[in-house]
Amino acid sequence: MSNRLSRAARSFLLGVTLAVIAAQPVMAQAVLRDSETEALFRDISRPMIEAAKLDPKSVSVVLLNDPEINAFVATGQTVYIQSGLLVAADNVNQLQGVIAHELGHVAGGHSIRIYDGAAVASKISILSLLLGVAAVAAGAGEAGMGILAAGQQAAQGNFFAFSRAQESSADLAGASYLTKSGISGRGTLEFFKKLQNQEYRLAIAQTDDYASTHPLNGDRIQTLEQIYKKDPAWNKPIDPKLEARFERVKAKLIGYVDSKRAVTLYPESDQSVPGHYARAYAYHLGAYADKANQEADALLKTAPSDPYFLELKGQILLEGGKPREAIPPLREAVARAPHKPMIAAQLGHALVATEDGKNFPEAKQVLKNAIARDNDNPDAWFQLGLVYDHDGDAPRAALAMAEQSNLQGENKRALTNAKMALNGLKPGTPDYLRAQDIAMVSETALKKDKKNKK
Repeated sequence: MSNRLSRAARSFLLGVTLAVIAAQPVMAQAVLRDSETEALFRDISRPMIEAAKLDPKSVSVVLLNDPEINAFVATGQTVYIQSGLLVAADNVNQLQGVIAHELGHVAGGHSIRIYDGAAVASKISILSLLLGVAAVAAGAGEAGMGILAAGQQAAQGNFFAFSRAQESSADLAGASYLTKSGISGRGTLEFFKKLQNQEYRLAIAQTDDYASTHPLNGDRIQTLEQIYKKDPAWNKPIDPKLEARFERVKAKLIGYVDSKRAVTLYPESDQSVPGHYARAYAYHLGAYADKANQEADALLKTAPSDPYFLELKGQILLEGGKPREAIPPLREAVARAPHKPMIAAQLGHALVATEDGKNFPEAKQVLKNAIARDNDNPDAWFQLGLVYDHDGDAPRAALAMAEQSNLQGENKRALTNAKMALNGLKPGTPDYLRAQDIAMVSETALKKDKKNKK
């Protein structure tokens, strides 16, 4: 009897835990950073962000390396797009529809309010757990188990209903943002229908609305159709320039995350820019250096001054063990796109990789400028640490490595390097205070991890 009760209690608590997990997505996926992709995300989302009366400087759209077709909002004002969704989208308008919906969650504060729904579900679960335990203790074992099961189902249903209400709210909010931005909702409906077709193929039931965290796709399509077809922007064509940028970003993503699929979707007979882009990444990652360089050269023939094509050429050479040859195209890429810190960081990497002391002063300046614009790049910090080490500046080398480790979640290494930096930096200086911050944050995280293990 005690074992059965223990299993039931664990099952019940698991139900509560799942609700909390649903309210707080685990960021286990790797973030994919790319200057061209981030520029596209920023440009296609800005009108909708402004329509939502949010600050474009505070809202970001981030790409995750995850093959599932999904997008979500966690805490803060960040929209996460999983790579599988970007690959599945047929055009930029479909992607805009997804972003508009997620901005509805951001503007509605749903990532915070979801805890209200989880809290109510938890109270129902705990109450039924106590009643079930009392019934079992009184000798009514079957009745107790029934109370446990019914309570779990009620808690789950309550949480799902709360979630569905938020999804419907985000649908309507997203529709209003598209309307105010003069963007057609056609792509939103196309993408919902795509999801609906996938559900049919997977034999997912579309009749049990109660047991779903989202409204039925059929219902969502019907509701949104009534809104979008009345919108003046309904028949507005997709911006061809944005669409071309989307096709480039999608192709390079496929080449990066699925090289085998890339050469199938973009065979060598495809001489388009997206085709060259996809194969360049696929061949580069597959260690076919000559073919990768040929594809990069083909891109540069179409647009010799394109900073992203120059960046790709430099990346292929740098990661192929030819840093000196990588410097000219990367220098030109930085000159053509001076406000793209990730490209600058790659130039700094190439300069350091030459192991030529004459290149280190330039590398130092380039990397410091890159970090001033974007201090969330672990590799830029690592390369700057190598420069400081070359200069004999051990404290700042340690601080740079602490920054890198902090960004990568390596708390023990971050703490060790931060302490080394504190031993050599002048108290009260900005670098000293930053080292203190990293040490404090890392030490707190380590203590928390140790407590959780106990």
